Amino acid sequence: QVQLVESGGGLVQAGGSLRLSCAASGRTFSNYRMAWFRQAPGKEREFVATISWSGGSTYYTDSVKGRFTISRDNAENTVYLQMNSLKPEDTAVYYCAAKIRPSIATGSSSYDYWGQGTQVTVSS
Repeated sequence: QVQLVESGGGLVQAGGSLRLSCAASGRTFSNYRMAWFRQAPGKEREFVATISWSGGSTYYTDSVKGRFTISRDNAENTVYLQMNSLKPEDTAVYYCAAKIRPSIATGSSSYDYWGQGTQVTVSS
């Protein structure tokens, strides 16, 4: 079992920045591929970014490329999402997820563990 707790959400103006954190506990954090998803009101949960167990490989959805950066610190059991140049359409609840198998995946059903989410609201 892996427990995930997100933090760092909040209200920010368009063009601003936020840094989300996801603290993991339980089994060895470095064994898992990690990802961020988001869900806006009335919409399905969507993939944002993923990072390999070593941190050496990342992948982003097109809408956040060049603005968001996913990273991880295995010594601190934490994965981060740095979000710059935020837009109102980035408003959503952001979820951290962990995956046992190492392959890249963008579907939420591929992930084994989830956090409770943190709200990000971008005002125009």
